Amino acid sequence: MNARPHKQSMSELKLRRLTEHNQRLREDLARPRVRVSEASTSLIRYCKTTKDHLVPSVWGPVGKNEDPYAPPAQGCNCVIM
Repeated sequence: MNARPHKQSMSELKLRRLTEHNQRLREDLARPRVRVSEASTSLIRYCKTTKDHLVPSVWGPVGKNEDPYAPPAQGCNCVIM
């Protein structure tokens, strides 16, 4: 038995793993980036302009017709079978 083919396949396996890892790193490098200051400014702007119904202390009480978390109105007494 010759151990040479086994070593060759191990080196090919290592090369394949390194190539795959290199490809993942290249994809990560190509991902679009945003500066922290821009992201935080955008987040602050969103929080100030988007009404959050779960924080009534900031936005005031929510009317029943505006509340997306209110239980649905009892329009009909339909039974689905």
